Amino acid sequence: MRSESLAALQQRKQQIRVEARARLKQQPNQAELSAEICRKLAALPEYVAARTVMFYVNMQCEVQTQPFLPLAWAQGKRLIVPYCADNRLELFHLQNLDELAEGTLRIFEPKMDLRTRPDRQVDVAQLDLIVVPGLAFDRGGGRLGRGKGYYDGLLRRVAARTALVAVCFECQIFPEIPMAPYDVYVDKVITEGAVYRRNR
Repeated sequence: MRSESLAALQQRKQQIRVEARARLKQQPNQAELSAEICRKLAALPEYVAARTVMFYVNMQCEVQTQPFLPLAWAQGKRLIVPYCADNRLELFHLQNLDELAEGTLRIFEPKMDLRTRPDRQVDVAQLDLIVVPGLAFDRGGGRLGRGKGYYDGLLRRVAARTALVAVCFECQIFPEIPMAPYDVYVDKVITEGAVYRRNR
């Protein structure tokens, strides 16, 4: 890809980020819509079949995943959450919400004293399904993050069998997300209104 086209792509991505943030600030009923989105997630065959599931811990204005975690435990899921270490995401086996504390970028992450426990460290190859966050998506599985690259690095490391399922509000759906060769598509995008499937 020529530098000019890459620069244009990055500029377009930034424009979408600005628009997506503005839409999210105007989105009402986020708690109720989040609950509906999580119900749709729980009904997906990929989720039902998954044993080890990675959830993000939501920031402000994201689909709220924290209220869903106790239900996932009750469903027998082995829950994994990410945390930032050395500019990449590492994985932690979460067993209780009390094990989280505010960390990098004001995101709730596993407490520092728990991260080094061997029984809590998880290899990315063990994940059956990842619940993927993002600022904007398209109906074909294109994803736009916040620009830090943490999730891009993680998603490039997953096993081929791992299902990548994004959750977002319908207001975060754009006609097309510009994707560079190194960007990773998700398999499905769930909103309060639909389940969009990637055309492979």
